[in-house]
Amino acid sequence: MRVGSFVLGAQFPGQGQGEALHRAVRSAEVAEEAGLDAVWLAEHHFVPYGTCPSAVTLAALLLGRTRRLRVGTAVSVLPTVHPVALGEQAALLHVTSGGRFSLGVGRGGPWVDLEVFGAGLRAYEEGFPESLDLLLRWLREPAVGASGDRFRFREVPVVPRPSESLSEEPGPEVVVACTSPSSVRLAAERGLPMLLGMHVGDEEKAEMVALWRRQARAAGHPAALIHGAAHVSAGVCQIADRRTDAAETLLKTMPGWLRQGLGAHVTVDGRDRRMRDPHAYTELLCGLHPVGTPRLCADRLAATAERTGVSRFALLVEGSGDLAATEENVRRLGAEVLPQLG
Repeated sequence: MRVGSFVLGAQFPGQGQGEALHRAVRSAEVAEEAGLDAVWLAEHHFVPYGTCPSAVTLAALLLGRTRRLRVGTAVSVLPTVHPVALGEQAALLHVTSGGRFSLGVGRGGPWVDLEVFGAGLRAYEEGFPESLDLLLRWLREPAVGASGDRFRFREVPVVPRPSESLSEEPGPEVVVACTSPSSVRLAAERGLPMLLGMHVGDEEKAEMVALWRRQARAAGHPAALIHGAAHVSAGVCQIADRRTDAAETLLKTMPGWLRQGLGAHVTVDGRDRRMRDPHAYTELLCGLHPVGTPRLCADRLAATAERTGVSRFALLVEGSGDLAATEENVRRLGAEVLPQLG
């Protein structure tokens, strides 16, 4: 089992964007000091839910500031970028970091981002498989051309080639954010591990892992790949000496952030969208994830791993909204929870 942090750069009510990003960077530095395995970086545009608009750029900064920590995107939104541009960036980080970079990609949502970046709604609704396959080819082949519906260009050499890294890994791992059976099948057919959302409980995650395994088997992937796939579960972690204190910390801060952040999303085509009740959603997250004493947190992580087959965790540790409290939370995760997990 490997435990990392999930960093959104969340802008809580009354905070500035610089404050949110400083906390994000500092929490990642402390994650390495505390012995965590990885840090996973979210990407959002035009909303205070998360103030990092380029997870791959922030990953470059953090790879330069750390020496051991794996740094991943969770996720880079593929419909709003050119797959080759993202592939070049991923290859560069893989080669220069000695193989410490993971590229998480996702479909995103039907947000105004699609209009601003000129991708259009079709890129979100239909174009994700084509973009993903072009990205994978870029990370695996010496030269690539394209003749698809969205991307068409003559063959060009891949520079830098991920395989030129001075590490044992032939290229950066690619992880796919999965929220539906169709995205699970897409990841499984390509043999790619999944990133599962924090809003999903153990039972549903177990069902998604089981579906992934069936689809991967049907696609002809070897048993070693299927059973060794290191899926990632996103969650929330808040540690205190009493469970009620940990939950109270999040219930004081997260509803305001969720209300402000999620409420700022604008759809590209004016479709109706229903936002979760922020307080009820925070209560749900406290019930699903390691929120409480170090013993409770360790038990909950171990139980989730056993029930679902997920072996990696990306835990939101900045739910208090406070820099000092976030640092303490990360340090306690490393010092008091990880040793109980073996």
